[in-house]
Amino acid sequence: MKRTVIMGAGGRDFHDFNVAFRNDDQTEVVAFTAAQIPGIADRTYPASLAGDRYPDGIPIVDEATLGDLIQSEHIDEVVFAYSDLSHEEVMHKASIAMAHGADFKLIGPKATMLTSTKPVVAVCAVRTGAGKSQTSRHIGRLLTEAGLRVALVRHPMPYGDLEAMRVQRFATVEDIDASNPTVEEREEYEAPVMAGMVMYAGVDYADILHQAESEADVIVWDGGNNDFPFYRPDLMITVADPLRPGHEMRYHPGELNVRMSHIVVINKVDTADPHDVTHVIESVKAMNPTATIVQTASPVRLEDGPDVAGKKVLVVEDGPTLTHGGMPYGAGTVAVRRAGADQIVDPRPYAVGSIASIFQKYPMLGPVLPAMGYGNEQLAELEATIKATPCDVVVTGTPMALERIIDTGHPTRHVVYESADVGHPTLKDAMIPFITRALGGRRPITTG
Repeated sequence: MKRTVIMGAGGRDFHDFNVAFRNDDQTEVVAFTAAQIPGIADRTYPASLAGDRYPDGIPIVDEATLGDLIQSEHIDEVVFAYSDLSHEEVMHKASIAMAHGADFKLIGPKATMLTSTKPVVAVCAVRTGAGKSQTSRHIGRLLTEAGLRVALVRHPMPYGDLEAMRVQRFATVEDIDASNPTVEEREEYEAPVMAGMVMYAGVDYADILHQAESEADVIVWDGGNNDFPFYRPDLMITVADPLRPGHEMRYHPGELNVRMSHIVVINKVDTADPHDVTHVIESVKAMNPTATIVQTASPVRLEDGPDVAGKKVLVVEDGPTLTHGGMPYGAGTVAVRRAGADQIVDPRPYAVGSIASIFQKYPMLGPVLPAMGYGNEQLAELEATIKATPCDVVVTGTPMALERIIDTGHPTRHVVYESADVGHPTLKDAMIPFITRALGGRRPITTG
């Protein structure tokens, strides 16, 4: 019996267990380790999800304890199962595992992808914050306009009650509210649902797939971070980010996504240096010469609200993009600069509790505030930090309107952004063969 630890971040780790280890009588999964997301350790993967071989469930412990865990529990193998780490960071983790006496293993797509009875479009990325969610929404609209019923299935964010989150279906904002979501979950669920799409997420992605197939003609896999899909795609699309040129070859598993893709979308060409756009295009061609390359913009727009020009502004940005995505700023900063703000106020002197700890952990952050809200306590600390920061206006660059769930204590204005075509081929052009197959000849498809 091989004794195994799965290294994760509350997502792929559970999926890999479910499909590759739950029924493997030659392996005992002793523990999951948790990283990246605050407050997800010291839980248990419940017996109802773990199966008959694990009547007490499986403990989830902090990754910092890995070395001691390997030695005290006589671990034979450590399986790496989370995303958006540099190749160098992955190998540092391998070195730690091997130095303490365990093998180190990566499990690939063949062993972990589930096959759907319906056509699947998978949208992935080279890094967190590249723009895959807006691309998924754009693809959802294209498929819906073609007459296809679409279900978006989002990469897991199971940070709460795992049993209650086994299968989640969101068709209204009220459905989302009832799930007691984190800020990160709201950021991913609200925009598609408000656009009329059905969003699925949860923990058991086989059960999720069966339910989604019952009401959809096409499944759109909306990836998380830069992870590869849980479902075997008929069309694989990866979003690359020219604001971080070279990262498409230096991060796991973002490079894998580029190499597997049928279409690579070079996003943010409206704000990136043209030289960097060219660099990413050439890099993609070198890794995957057969991929179709599409360019898109990510134009930002300030919704109606208080004037920003000449004002002192606090910018609140999407949390994961700034933290494990490694970006010093996001869409809010771009919008504020264009609007002629007098000053972007630095929130760091006013940060409290875990928000202050985030700035210590990620010193590369610019004078912006990451929208961290993993639980009510952290959400309260985010609110307190915003209220304490002296400014004229708060601008939220988060994918959901943060001011809907907290009191910012200041006049607030929200930034929105969607995918926009640049040149040819457009994303619709590139998807026509897939859409035609999915329609089964029911109606003609035209470009435009």
